[in-house]
Amino acid sequence: MSRGANAAPAPSDADIYERVVGAILDHRLTPGTKLVEDRLAGAFGVSRTRIRPVLVRLASEQVVTLTPNRGASIARPTEQEAREVFGARRLIEPTLVALYIERATQADLRRLTQCIDGEEAARHAGDMRRSIRLSGDFHLQIAAVAGHRTLGRILRELVSRTSLVLMAYSPAPARERAEANACGCREHRTLLAAIRLRDAREAARCMVEHLTRLETELRFEPPAEPDLATLFTT
Repeated sequence: MSRGANAAPAPSDADIYERVVGAILDHRLTPGTKLVEDRLAGAFGVSRTRIRPVLVRLASEQVVTLTPNRGASIARPTEQEAREVFGARRLIEPTLVALYIERATQADLRRLTQCIDGEEAARHAGDMRRSIRLSGDFHLQIAAVAGHRTLGRILRELVSRTSLVLMAYSPAPARERAEANACGCREHRTLLAAIRLRDAREAARCMVEHLTRLETELRFEPPAEPDLATLFTT
């Protein structure tokens, strides 16, 4: 693929990966969305051979499903997979928040506060997509400062998969989604208060309670079939 002298440099595989993950976290790529290699290649200005390894990596992280003769699509997690995601997060995030408390500066704490402020502002504006993205960023900021690269890498994968879970199984009515998101903001502030006190035990308790509440809000049963007579009767 030829490029003009003034064309922007082609993105690296890591750049492509990050942008796809970002679109998932931002809820612009929803479960079941097909990822056609030719279209992705055109969107990024690269060849198809550059796209395939990225899709394989995403598939290894269970963010993308690769099906023979059908190509790639954004994964649609099962109930068991959704519960495993939250179970894994409850195992590793108390460790990450304890490490964060050991290392965090006042500037780090301000960044967490700004993240929560942005999350609440997005919720009040009715921008649930941005609010959920910032909620995930809150957890990823804790992981980044904690400095445990292995657990941080695992958490990033889990946050991506959590986004898919929330898209697939969050309560359907907008009011319920907004109320659940408001709870998340309050829980983040409670967790931040424990972090400010450098109370690792209380912060770990708040983290586990927050993740458990998120899981209990999921709705795995299929929606009830509507009564068509009632639905279309004026």
